[in-house]
Amino acid sequence: MWIVDSTPVECGRFRETVKRSDLVGWAEYGYCASHSRFFRGLRLHLMCTLQGLPVAFALTGAKADERETLLDLLAAEPGLTSARPGQTLIGDKNHFGRTFEDQLAELDIRLLRPARKSEPERPGAPLFKPLRQVIESVNETFKGQLNLEQHRGRTPGGVITRVMQRTLALTAAIWHNDHTGQPVLRSLTAYGH
Repeated sequence: MWIVDSTPVECGRFRETVKRSDLVGWAEYGYCASHSRFFRGLRLHLMCTLQGLPVAFALTGAKADERETLLDLLAAEPGLTSARPGQTLIGDKNHFGRTFEDQLAELDIRLLRPARKSEPERPGAPLFKPLRQVIESVNETFKGQLNLEQHRGRTPGGVITRVMQRTLALTAAIWHNDHTGQPVLRSLTAYGH
């Protein structure tokens, strides 16, 4: 079972800051519904295991469609799905649409997501709250412990490098915690000195 979501990567709060940046044309003005705020920057799209181990990720403009980005991630690495027939993917309400779900079904992926206001209840609805909290806590690990929101990248290469550093750090911590028998795989507390 994998979970998928996106989180903002701010690249400047003020219009003048963004205009002076080398990120003009790449960083966009977007909206983050979970924080109820607009931001200038990018969006980190993350697909990970329930333990928080990143499986695939993409860095896009703030306005990129989460569905298209997910399909692009799966197309970029066909082995992700062909080696795991019947894979279950948990997403949020933004992963909707008959065509989108048909495309996932062609890849033998079962999508679980909460129903939108205009839809009837979907299968697995009681499981969503605790499982959705997992991806939110993974995003919080990126933002809180790995300081993704204070990346200080000023060029496309700088932002990409800093996002990749944090993704690698999380992956290494989970791998290390797994191999040393730690009870919580995603915990970075022991390394926060």
